[in-house]
Amino acid sequence: MNVEPVKVLFFDVGGVLLSNGWGHESRKKAAKKFGFEYEEIDALHNFIFNVYEIGSLSLDDYLDFVVFTKPREFTREDFKAFMYEQSVELPGMLQWLKAWKKESGFRIISINNEGKELNDYRVHKFKLDECFDAFISSCEVKMRKPDPGIFKLAMGIAQVTERQCVYFDDRIMFVTAARNLGIKAYQHTSFEETKAILEGLKLEK
Repeated sequence: MNVEPVKVLFFDVGGVLLSNGWGHESRKKAAKKFGFEYEEIDALHNFIFNVYEIGSLSLDDYLDFVVFTKPREFTREDFKAFMYEQSVELPGMLQWLKAWKKESGFRIISINNEGKELNDYRVHKFKLDECFDAFISSCEVKMRKPDPGIFKLAMGIAQVTERQCVYFDDRIMFVTAARNLGIKAYQHTSFEETKAILEGLKLEK
């Protein structure tokens, strides 16, 4: 059986290249900084955040529903600034991948769940366009992982088959969703491990 060459790499962003945009650790830090109970907003967040991530709500809509349900002693702009500040680059991976992409010639496309304002901020702040050729972001395509449709859309845009792409994600649920479609997928657990896999792919190209 002929093995089809890998033509494109799909990558998650949060937990692989950057911190999560607005994960539970960031929300706990917000509760401590702004003086409200974490549990007060957690249930509301869990109820509505998926709707924000598929682009059906703006960030202000989300905050109205979750945080500004009553008068606060802090401003909306201060809270949004704090949200943006939670995005940081994880050690090693992003800068290395930018250089490796130029050297290897692989196309790299992101498949990520993110609300629009946070997604746009992260793309521009960390110059993700130097790493990715396209962005399959939940806020733009109105689907979110683990929906099989978002992976099928990515393959359609890239014009590749399941055997011609490789996917990296830190969450095993999403890795499994990709594998169920026949995509070769790896769980990202460390920079060194993912780097070794990518170097192996370069040798096979």
